[in-house]
Amino acid sequence: MITYTNKLTKLFEKFPFFYSPYVLPDVHITGIAIDSRKVLPGNLFVAMRGHTTDGHKYIKNAVDKGAAAVVGEYASDELSVPFIKVENSRQALTHLAAAFYGYPGNNLTVIGVTGTDGKTTTSHLIYNILLEAGHKVGMISTVNAIIGDEIIDTGFHVTTPDAHDVQLYLARMVDKGVKYVVLETTSHGLAQYRTDAAEYDIGVVTNITHEHLDEHGSYENYRAAKGRLFTLLSETPSKPHGNIRLGVLNYDDTLSYEYLHQITSTAQISYGLDPKADIRAEKIIFSPNGITFHAISKDFNVQVKSTLVGNYNVCNCLAAISATVNGIGISPEIAARGISNLVGIPGRMERINMGQNFTAIVDFAHTPNALKVTLETARKMTNKRVIVVFGSAGLRDKAKRRMMSEVAVDLADVSILTAEDPRTESLNEILAEMAAGAESRGGVKGQSFYIIRDRGEAIRFAVKLAQEGDIVLACGKGHEQSMCFGITEYLWDDRVAMRAALSDLLRVPGPSMPYLPTQDGIYVD
Repeated sequence: MITYTNKLTKLFEKFPFFYSPYVLPDVHITGIAIDSRKVLPGNLFVAMRGHTTDGHKYIKNAVDKGAAAVVGEYASDELSVPFIKVENSRQALTHLAAAFYGYPGNNLTVIGVTGTDGKTTTSHLIYNILLEAGHKVGMISTVNAIIGDEIIDTGFHVTTPDAHDVQLYLARMVDKGVKYVVLETTSHGLAQYRTDAAEYDIGVVTNITHEHLDEHGSYENYRAAKGRLFTLLSETPSKPHGNIRLGVLNYDDTLSYEYLHQITSTAQISYGLDPKADIRAEKIIFSPNGITFHAISKDFNVQVKSTLVGNYNVCNCLAAISATVNGIGISPEIAARGISNLVGIPGRMERINMGQNFTAIVDFAHTPNALKVTLETARKMTNKRVIVVFGSAGLRDKAKRRMMSEVAVDLADVSILTAEDPRTESLNEILAEMAAGAESRGGVKGQSFYIIRDRGEAIRFAVKLAQEGDIVLACGKGHEQSMCFGITEYLWDDRVAMRAALSDLLRVPGPSMPYLPTQDGIYVD
């Protein structure tokens, strides 16, 4: 790993906010830490307020472990190292990290992708198009960071990495000669300033639908958090290799389009199925094996083929084409080839085949809109039954529990309600709220929907119900590698669980079902 060393004074040379004292000592800084337990000698410790704890409480611990200086909003005790007071530690962190790593975004073309659903898919599509065009490209997604031939896991659950990690990944890309980076950007990441110093050149939005209202309080606040990506475009300083500034907006997403159109002060382009969109799709053909359509603008008409399925992936492809063709200048034909080269994305409509006579799919759909479009896609893939397994996370937006069950009862033949990261909430209460939503749409427990607390048993039950030609969907976890009960993360992968269930059904070799604590009290009612 590359080691960076900076003087404290250098980190604050371009700092855009008030801090005190204004005159700082010339101490050497060997790294930046936000967890006192991970402080190394010479580190700058940035104390931040969190949801469950306050990093300022651990300033003394950080100093005892060798922190050379501390940045924070307040200090309770006199310290033996310099303390720099700022108004917002989270906002300060991203700029200090950028300074520590030499402002790597200034040497890259940075494409930010945000939205409720489709961020990861669209990011991978853009990444593949850039690869097809022969560019050196990296990617930071909620799944992993790709730096050259190195792939780094970015965590158990999906959100944008912390600001100092984002800047580290960008710096390592610069060191490896990467010229373009695709940065998947969540509302949490934007609201917590994690990517403010990424220096975006192109901003892409997929959609902004009902999600994370527990975090943001209202749809308007959530939309405003996403919208920060597009206001950040105008704050990006000039770059030596060029100054693309483009907002790529979804014309079909009426809830977000007008708002983003108004706040984006840079150049804009719209995409969608609506004929009024700047880049639109025509002659769309759906099949169980993918989609074919023509991407059309005033400048081009190119046929696009993809192994991805569903109407929503037509829009994701259009977003990727808009960003790369209109933003970067890649030819439409190369963009189409890049899309066709993307075989699949982990946990996104990922098929699991162990020789069964029905289709088994694992998908990340964990919002009402994502579940809706996933089930609509499944409907187009079969004339038989659609069986869906899903849950709703604890300590998250409670309104979507009923909404997702309502969607499932409307669109699936059988819905199986189960656990999905209940955290410290009562799983029984979560399932009761979901059941109420199902019943409000005419669902009948034991017929059109079931409640199975244990997710592994729920998937087993689904595959046992399946008949030839049916589709079984396990939704909500996708590529994730753990599930949280209480405050404990248990190793869990829906894809492994689906293979385990299928191997049991077919009596063929396969993995064991991963353990969850609900296995100790399984019931079906």
